Amino acid sequence: MSSRIATTGPGAHPSPETSRPGRWLALAVLVLAVLLVAVDATVLGLATPFLSEDLRPSGTQLLWIGDVYSFVIAGLLVSMGSLGDRIGRKKLLLIGSVAFGAISVLNAYATSPEMMIVARALLGVAGATLMPATLALIRNLFHDPRERSLAVGIWGATASAGAAVGPVVGGFLLEHFWWGSVFLINLPVMLVLVLVGMRLLPESRDPSPGPWDLPSVGLSLVGIIGVVYTVKEAAAHGLGWDVAAAGVLGALALTWFVRRQLTLPSPLLNMRLFHHRGFSGAVLADLLTILGLSGLVFFLSQFLQLVQDREPLEAGLAELPAAVGAVSAGLVAGLVARRFSVRVVVSGGLAAVGLALAALAWLESDTGYPLLGAVLLVVGVGAGFSFTVTADVILSSVPGEQAGAASAVSETAYELGAALGIALLGSIVTGVYRDFATPSGVPDKAASEAHESLGGAVEASHGLAPGQGEALLTSAQEAFVDGLRIAASVGAAVLLATAVAAWFLLRGQRLADTAAEAVALAEAGRGTPRDGKAGPPRP
Repeated sequence: MSSRIATTGPGAHPSPETSRPGRWLALAVLVLAVLLVAVDATVLGLATPFLSEDLRPSGTQLLWIGDVYSFVIAGLLVSMGSLGDRIGRKKLLLIGSVAFGAISVLNAYATSPEMMIVARALLGVAGATLMPATLALIRNLFHDPRERSLAVGIWGATASAGAAVGPVVGGFLLEHFWWGSVFLINLPVMLVLVLVGMRLLPESRDPSPGPWDLPSVGLSLVGIIGVVYTVKEAAAHGLGWDVAAAGVLGALALTWFVRRQLTLPSPLLNMRLFHHRGFSGAVLADLLTILGLSGLVFFLSQFLQLVQDREPLEAGLAELPAAVGAVSAGLVAGLVARRFSVRVVVSGGLAAVGLALAALAWLESDTGYPLLGAVLLVVGVGAGFSFTVTADVILSSVPGEQAGAASAVSETAYELGAALGIALLGSIVTGVYRDFATPSGVPDKAASEAHESLGGAVEASHGLAPGQGEALLTSAQEAFVDGLRIAASVGAAVLLATAVAAWFLLRGQRLADTAAEAVALAEAGRGTPRDGKAGPPRP
């Protein structure tokens, strides 16, 4: 990643007094891009039962449909952030938005599991162009630290709102149209983003970038996909020679990537950013938090629809408390972190999420909504506090000219955590589910379909005699809930351990109150990992 960011025209950074008067309108455009990606991620879980019945994917194919999007985004975020340094973040954001809308149409009209996996992968390529630009532009639009904290809170709240809008709008569409319609909701958002963004967003680029290192692009993509694929396959099917080979290839590629970045004059990713303890702690907290959450969230919509027999719109509305909690917490997170401390807010938020997930260890097929709603609300509040403050810490820990690199690392951690979470926790659910005992008398073909996925069990039960179909579906639902309980317990353990780690890693971190203090904190980001204080000048 290039080490300098400059706004178009002379002078790299305006002072707080000369900040653009239209910065809040520009922020509204940036959060539309976040909304675009967040909505797409949440509607997939809601559409999964319908997609399963139509495309008939195997259990492994279903997991790939769910996580290949995050795989590709995670592998390309740093590369696309570097590309934005070179051609301009505004330009890349607008190009990516158009591509995202066009590829959403391809997803909507997929006719096979293989086509759907490819379409999701291409959507990940487009999504990778959107995410790094948003935080980098926020860092360069808002120089007053309190304004920036509020802007980051709005940015995070919009992502949470997307998590709410996706299921509700998606549920409405699924009740009136076919499953592909949930992807077409991206089009009007993309249209508004492009038309308004062309006028309001300032361009931001590196005025003297080095070459875009294609070998590093390939290494990051191969490395991340190789490692995540290994985790997914090992969790689901054991560590075979092919899985081990993929893991070794991924690890070697990532090692080579890191070594290459340390030698390039214009690296895709400045590895020296990790010298700052607060930056590294915030990135690690984000990665492990979303890892603990994502696998559970991916299967929650299936639980509400296929186990508790809720209609799609009802299932979407049932998930609203999480988004409401996250939006509310995100908007006040900066104020609370300044009133208490960064580590109190982040560690407390993570501990709350962990305890809420632990409550799901007692989940049953007929668990009432009050418990589910309370769990979702606590998860939303805790995640809203944690993610908003860690994003602010990440941006504040580095000088302004490194905001692009910091943003790419932050988003990479988020997407990599999502991919690993779906791979690991999703594989736990799938592995437990596949071991359920088939009731006697069920034909082999129906049993085979039922063991592939819960959606397949629902479909297979429709072709059997009433008593036999009910017995098959009940066994499948009970196995699914067993897997969900285990995954929730693992997720809770991850979140509680992350809360403890964040308490130590974020020791001494604080959010600035003035622009001068923000500069001092950012300059400290050039220091050593031992004490977080300013060190020798960068080479």
